[in-house]
Amino acid sequence: MDVLVIGDGPGGLSAALFLAKAGKAVTVVGPDESAMHWARLYNYLGIDMIDGSTFQERSRAQVQKLGATLLDGRVEAVENTGEGFVATLASGDTLTAPTLILSEGKSPKLARSLGCAEGDNGITVDAHGLTSVPGVFAVGRMVWPTRSQAIISAGDGAKAALHILAQLEGRDVQDWDSPPKE
Repeated sequence: MDVLVIGDGPGGLSAALFLAKAGKAVTVVGPDESAMHWARLYNYLGIDMIDGSTFQERSRAQVQKLGATLLDGRVEAVENTGEGFVATLASGDTLTAPTLILSEGKSPKLARSLGCAEGDNGITVDAHGLTSVPGVFAVGRMVWPTRSQAIISAGDGAKAALHILAQLEGRDVQDWDSPPKE
């Protein structure tokens, strides 16, 4: 696995989408209990209105179609081995990856357990979503707990994924889609 994403809301799923689309092995762990299930989106660019549960269902299906693995579960603990990260699920199973994206919502217990720096507004990240712990990215509500919006979270996930892809490729990476050639 190239990247482990913990959290299956808009931030985590968006990151997984870009990584999977680029052919990276990415696994998303979450119980599909995102706050999106209690939302109705009227402010998501390109969508007049969508129910949050429908948004989640479509997003999860899109990510899986691109090749990401979605695991229904909860991560209880994460350990930094110095060469990567080992996540222990509630089931007792473990997952290992060199890069970790956290999308924990408003309760960033895993980020705190790893020692990620925290400011007045949440987990502190750089312009790419990288935390103070090398290899750990934070996206979405855990970074902006008082300014939570689905489109911001999705953008955070995309930004982190493109930075990870650039690191893996050793060059800037862009994700441009073109219409089919006639």
